Amino acid sequence: MITAKVPSTPRDQSEGVMRAVEAAGIEAAAVAALAHGMTVATNALLERRGARTALVTTEGFRDVLEIARQNRPSLYDLTQDRPPPLVPRELRFTVRERMGPEGEIEPLDEESLREAVSALREAGVEAVAVCLLFAFAYPEHERRVGAALREALPGVHVSLSSEVLPEFREYERFSTTAADAYLAPRLAAYLKNLAEKAEKAGLPPPLIMQSSGGVVRVEDAISDAAGCVLSGPAGGVVGAAYVGSLSGHRDLLTFDMGGTSTDVAPILNGEAQTTTETVVAGVPIKLPMVDVHTVSAGGGSIAWADAGGALRVGPHSAGAEPGPAAYDKGGREPTVTDANLYLGYLADGAQLGGEVVLRRRLSEEALERLGRKLGLGAEEAALGIVRVANAQMARALRVISVERGLDPREFALFAFGGAGGMHACALADELGVRTVLVPRAGGVLSALGLAISDLRRDYVRPYLSSLEEADEKDLEERFAEMEEAAVKELEDPEYTRRADLRYRGQSFELTVEADDLRGLAERFHAVHERRYGYRMEDEPVELVNLRLTATVSVGKPELDEPEPEPETETGRRKANFDGEWLEVPVLARERMGEGSEVEGPAIVEFRESTCVVRPGWGGRVDGVGTLVLEKRDG
Repeated sequence: MITAKVPSTPRDQSEGVMRAVEAAGIEAAAVAALAHGMTVATNALLERRGARTALVTTEGFRDVLEIARQNRPSLYDLTQDRPPPLVPRELRFTVRERMGPEGEIEPLDEESLREAVSALREAGVEAVAVCLLFAFAYPEHERRVGAALREALPGVHVSLSSEVLPEFREYERFSTTAADAYLAPRLAAYLKNLAEKAEKAGLPPPLIMQSSGGVVRVEDAISDAAGCVLSGPAGGVVGAAYVGSLSGHRDLLTFDMGGTSTDVAPILNGEAQTTTETVVAGVPIKLPMVDVHTVSAGGGSIAWADAGGALRVGPHSAGAEPGPAAYDKGGREPTVTDANLYLGYLADGAQLGGEVVLRRRLSEEALERLGRKLGLGAEEAALGIVRVANAQMARALRVISVERGLDPREFALFAFGGAGGMHACALADELGVRTVLVPRAGGVLSALGLAISDLRRDYVRPYLSSLEEADEKDLEERFAEMEEAAVKELEDPEYTRRADLRYRGQSFELTVEADDLRGLAERFHAVHERRYGYRMEDEPVELVNLRLTATVSVGKPELDEPEPEPETETGRRKANFDGEWLEVPVLARERMGEGSEVEGPAIVEFRESTCVVRPGWGGRVDGVGTLVLEKRDG
């Protein structure tokens, strides 16, 4: 396994991709596959820089996107601004038609369709989302509208809700389809640019990471743009599940701390957990996604004083440009990285990616400027920044553990990302976790996850029925239909069947395995009890959706760890732990090998990241290159 890491290129992420391939020193002819995960779709939603998008819907329902749901984050906060819908009202058009639970109620009016097409032509849009009522069950009208738009508006991307999300609940279906249309033109431009650069360099066509944890071809990613919004974080979770299992730990809380944000996710029995209930930048997207929770606390998160004189960290980030004050690229505000550098966790003069040199003096000056606003010295400000950032990240870990019915004390914390290892032991102490895993490729674990991700496609069919009345033969036929669709897209795939179920009267569902249809009710009761703490076996259980995941396995690299070198310590330096300066050993991870031990306090410097071993912690490197740290008793 060869790793390389270079700074990102925000203006054109494909440049950073090609630089990373070049930095790895691998001949293009030796590359069998190229997998890519990115934040292009995520950033387009966050920054509202997607395509100019229109919506076509059933007459009388043009405002569904704006009305949304009653369960808002702050129901009684009259001052809170809601994110604007992706499609402004003037770009929402209607056609006269109506489908109902039993089929057609009112035929599609051709004159209203012609009027909508004419209005769209004049509006000069780049993409159109078509969302008609009950199209998830009866898509005939929606398909006719889509065909008319594609014929009349060549070059304009058209997303049909019956293709993007054939599920009931009109708001989530409208929102997801609008996001798909909004993102597709931008994603298509980026991915085609990347594919051209890869072809010019003699590399294979890139495979694109989906939010669900599998890779697809470029053209499939473009046609399913909404499925790419968590493309970046998903790779890290897949990589953590793989490496953690090799180390003998199958129940994990993943902790990926990067430059801008921290992503956390649960792994149960060696499998990344997925969800279909995700809100990204205020936009509900109801597609299968790795169950990742994100907070804006990363190495580049800026520390500041609010109007009340309290220390805050994030959500603003210094990014790659200009970066933390220590980068000496124009940044003057202190970040979490500046605090870690000042406290001795990072080395003064250390090089990042071969392009950035850390300067402690600049961090100290930035911390002093912030300290004057808070009435603190540089050291107190730095310790405060780390504590505030840790509190935010610990809260995120509780969201994906305690709030999911999981006890964090029964899990190991799997830390990766450029800054994950620096904060892992402190977070484990906060949560009562006694084992921390830091992989050898921790700084680039998301890339490892991409390399081992299976080809994957997800399918869903609505099936609204009580479980008692469901016809097993009919269910088999629905699953068989999805398997037939999968065979057309993948070569000799393996299948996983799942179903969404709920107690009658509930407004939410839980997804359970459905390979054995007769055991569905008991599996649902068990999952409901673990998630919410109770079960209601006397209540009728309803089926809502049938799901199929089709995968084609790819080869997985073998991870082994060489023998350690005779001397692993490269020196000693002062580091601050809870206000006390201690002189601690600095170990080079490249010199360590299987069986190498470390006792805290100590600092282990990896090739692309750093691990801070706090007092009371210690461990050793295992056979697959993972540094396994344990909380020492006493």
